[in-house]
Amino acid sequence: MLNIFSLFRAMPGSVAQGLIWGIMALGVYLTYKILNFADLTVDGSLATGGAVAVMLILNGCPPAAALAVSFAAGVLAGLITAFLHTALGISDILAGILTQIALYSINLNIMGKSNQAISVDNFNLIVSLRYIPLSIIITIIFLIVIIGIMYWYFGTEQGFTIRATGCNPNMAKAQGINTNVAKVLALAISNGLVALAGGLYAQYQGNADVNMGRGAIVIGLAAVIIGEVLGEAIFRKHLNFIARLVFVVIGAIIYYLVICFVLWLKLPQENLKLFSAIVVAIFLAVPYLKGKSKNSFKKSAKNGGAASC
Repeated sequence: MLNIFSLFRAMPGSVAQGLIWGIMALGVYLTYKILNFADLTVDGSLATGGAVAVMLILNGCPPAAALAVSFAAGVLAGLITAFLHTALGISDILAGILTQIALYSINLNIMGKSNQAISVDNFNLIVSLRYIPLSIIITIIFLIVIIGIMYWYFGTEQGFTIRATGCNPNMAKAQGINTNVAKVLALAISNGLVALAGGLYAQYQGNADVNMGRGAIVIGLAAVIIGEVLGEAIFRKHLNFIARLVFVVIGAIIYYLVICFVLWLKLPQENLKLFSAIVVAIFLAVPYLKGKSKNSFKKSAKNGGAASC
């Protein structure tokens, strides 16, 4: 028998996870939607952020300072991908894959083994699985600050160069924009946010694992697509930039609530990745099917008008 109360009890934890992964999704949104760059570095940089944060905390560093260093480590990971792409001419997907593979070994070297644990009993962690309501409040504060900074930054001249590069790189070059610099900046900021999310998530779950970033790009894309579909369904053409950022975070929360529901149904654990892929595929298909249906209605209307004439 399925207990509905157990589902409700699990929801706050899913919301907390969704909020933390929402920070990561904002980084994915930056490269995927704004820069139009398929960056697969995030699977590695998320684990790097977690590994750096945990090892610094274990060695006496304050958890807040550890998060700042995690962000810096993510920036370095993004710079490596940017260097491979802009300086060596490697395609965006391959550059991200190469950095991701390299980060696996780097993360092992940082931690000394595949997994390192920290306890809220021994350290004043910023967020923790034991204190979910407080963790939700703290993560929301993080998100408000991050979204506010992103909204301000992409309204500056430098932010506009990144947006122009993602929109039309050839036209951006014609306007005198150095598109390589724009890509470097975007990849650095994006992976910095991803690593920051990794540092927070490691504190939340009480450990860092070398595989904790596996599938992160799928979750990030799911959050972006879910948020975009939901936002456009509610606001249609009036969805502005800051609202899009907020809906990316909402998309991450919805994703984890769906996963929570799947687990509550007591479906086989080994099929969780399959269900995750199905959820992402459904939301990825929605914009295409929606556009296709609009076009078919337009065609039928035109055909009907031609027939009446």
